Amino acid sequence: MTPLSSAMPALAPDTAPICDPVTLEIIRGAIMATQREMEALIERTAISAFIREKKDFYTALFDERGVMAVGSMVPIFGDLTSPVFEHFPRETMKPGDLYWYNDCYGSKGAVTHSNDQVLLAPVFHGDRLCAFVMSWAHFADIGGLHPGSISPDATSIYQEGIIIPPTKLVDAGVVNETALAIFHRNSRFPAQSEGDMSALMASVKLGVTRVAEVVARHGADTVSDALAQLLDRTRTLVRRRLAETFDYGTYKFSDQIDSDGHGNGPFSLRFAITREKGANGEDRFIFDATESDDQAPGPVNLIMNKGVPGMALGLYFLGGDPSQVVNAGGPLAIDEVRLREGSIVQPRFPAPLGMRGLTMMRMLAVLNGLVNRGKGGAPAAHSAYVVTIMRGTFGKETGTPKPFLLADGIGVGYGARDFADGIDAVYFVAQENYPVEFLEGGYPIRLRQYGVVPDSGGPGRWRGGTGIIREYEILADEALLAIRIDGVKNPPWGYAGGMSGGGGSIVVNPGTPEERQIPPLSDGTALKKGDILRIRTGGGGGMGHPYDRPAESVLEDVRGGFVSAEAAKTFYGVVIANDQLDIEATAGLRADRPATKPFHRNTYLDELA
Repeated sequence: MTPLSSAMPALAPDTAPICDPVTLEIIRGAIMATQREMEALIERTAISAFIREKKDFYTALFDERGVMAVGSMVPIFGDLTSPVFEHFPRETMKPGDLYWYNDCYGSKGAVTHSNDQVLLAPVFHGDRLCAFVMSWAHFADIGGLHPGSISPDATSIYQEGIIIPPTKLVDAGVVNETALAIFHRNSRFPAQSEGDMSALMASVKLGVTRVAEVVARHGADTVSDALAQLLDRTRTLVRRRLAETFDYGTYKFSDQIDSDGHGNGPFSLRFAITREKGANGEDRFIFDATESDDQAPGPVNLIMNKGVPGMALGLYFLGGDPSQVVNAGGPLAIDEVRLREGSIVQPRFPAPLGMRGLTMMRMLAVLNGLVNRGKGGAPAAHSAYVVTIMRGTFGKETGTPKPFLLADGIGVGYGARDFADGIDAVYFVAQENYPVEFLEGGYPIRLRQYGVVPDSGGPGRWRGGTGIIREYEILADEALLAIRIDGVKNPPWGYAGGMSGGGGSIVVNPGTPEERQIPPLSDGTALKKGDILRIRTGGGGGMGHPYDRPAESVLEDVRGGFVSAEAAKTFYGVVIANDQLDIEATAGLRADRPATKPFHRNTYLDELA
């Protein structure tokens, strides 16, 4: 069994359940409400835009062993408590303690780039340690090579900001102000850093209070048993779904990211899942990523915590079931996780990690591919969300120019499903695109265009989701631009006859003599006042033969701006003239039905290489 916590005992006790079914549901609702209240507090009190507006934060509750009892729908987190327990054993903890870290390597990928700060606190009932609560958020700037801390230029994690090993931030209610002062002093925007840390600390304090109330109301033994039952419920469901999806044998799938920003690539992620009979006759599920390419010199490496594959597959198999809780049951459903040190998903220190989001998103697409290698049902591939960072000054005419830092995460298209189109213009899980009013009110830019990118969604019976176009007019005195776009050379694959999604692009001053294309993973592009920056993000892959999409749906897409009339004719066999469907011409085109293969990336393929 892949361990989820250094302190974790056997999953299922031999004794009869203490918590009855009705109380179990009451406790389930209470802990889920606590987790959501913690997140609401962060959203309402944080200072930096990436937390407050983008909602790049996460909270979770853990049982007394440090095993996740309830978390957000975020499929990239593994064992978040063991890094603290290795330095601060549970038996040494006291009421009012608070622990802090952002050390990616020291936490074995519990956090995956240094901007992410984790705060963890124990919950006591009397002298008994009953639970833990955690809040996590992406801080805008923690030092490093450039403002914003993450940059395609990085070649070492030391260039990506200050590293915090597991540290006792609060000792029985007494705050380590010196540690906080060192951290904030390393930020170019210390006021944001201080405000965000206050929001995170307040969220954890609220979580401790609420969980303590639940324990006081129901009793520590009852709550402990309820959390164990919820954990086993999720684990059982995920293992059943794994068995329904994969027959005995080994299933493999691979995908690629384009580049590391330093002229290297593409880099392949090669995953396998094996179902076999164990010595005791029980099923064993083994996840293997050892055949993935070696780590990259640039910052696209991802430390894949051993809990992540099970967490991601578990979220897929839960499928939004309201009777289930997002917890460690998914990771515990996988019996063994095999990783290779020195690979792009298990790099050696001090490889840079700041752009690991590209690899993370491709990792999730490979997991979709593995499911489709089994009995199927997973979506086609999605694009990787785009991040653009502008750093510069504005207000030169006043004599006192001010620095600014804009990190704008931009949504993309997600893959089509076997029952519905892909989701259009979404960032990541519950995170959001910045509104126009917020951008123009807070930064020296003007949005000239903001909408979906026509034809970016992969054609199919079910169309892939479309990407976003943002066109900025630069009002700053000067700015340097960093950009992160993937899937240009290797766009998101389509499945079961569906076609691949469109790739992204970035151009300065389009349609003018000063037009220039910008490399999709690069830093240091100089911008001046009056420049126009146009960013197009990629779309998701389609699913099913495009000719099977009802012509009326294609017409609706054309009228809505999601598909052009030319693409409707070329890919869907649907003729539209003057915004009307030509039924006879469409029937003639669709009579000559193109052949397809299982996968599509620029062309139809039996296998993705």
